[in-house]
Amino acid sequence: MPVRLVEASSPSQVSGTTHGNTLPQPCSLLSVGQAFSGTQNVSSLQKDEAWRVNVRIQGCDLDHGYLCGTMEALNVPMADTPVVTFWEGEIVDTKNYTFFTGKWGATVEDDIKHWTKFPSFPPLLSQVEADGGKSLDLSNYPYIFMRWKEQYFVNVGTDCGLTIAGFYYVCFSCSDGSINGFYYDPNSSPFQKLELKSTNDGRSGFSFSTYELQ
Repeated sequence: MPVRLVEASSPSQVSGTTHGNTLPQPCSLLSVGQAFSGTQNVSSLQKDEAWRVNVRIQGCDLDHGYLCGTMEALNVPMADTPVVTFWEGEIVDTKNYTFFTGKWGATVEDDIKHWTKFPSFPPLLSQVEADGGKSLDLSNYPYIFMRWKEQYFVNVGTDCGLTIAGFYYVCFSCSDGSINGFYYDPNSSPFQKLELKSTNDGRSGFSFSTYELQ
């Protein structure tokens, strides 16, 4: 069972003092137990392919820019069963995390290439290029930007033929709960697109500072 641990500061985390409240406003569609459903395009030069995907948020801590959940891929060709992974996310709030990833093999250039694929990002581009967006106030912005990193497989072994080496650049719409994302992994097909819509599925999860998935 996964337990959230406090890690050492990474380059994507903000150091120093941030003045005022820059945290995103709480949103009922981005809260513990909320479910999402959609697809991930995993097409390559050889063939077009999309997997059906379900996501559920298991924990959310806006004060620390953290959330976590599970992701289920339903029609993976090389798997006999749906493949479930546990992921942890960083919320880009300019207090805890900036738009610069600083890890997982992503450069600043990679960050800019992926963030600019979201139509809601261009108004922020110049400031992000200047300082990673540290001076931006995103508290009332209608979109929330995140990174999701899968940590491990829940129901299959690491020999399942899939990789979770990369991570997702994610954009969440506060108005309708839709999620768009792009997967980054230098060894996988570039810009695999994740498209999710919020659902009315049953809600469950944890809202404490420390999370435990059972």
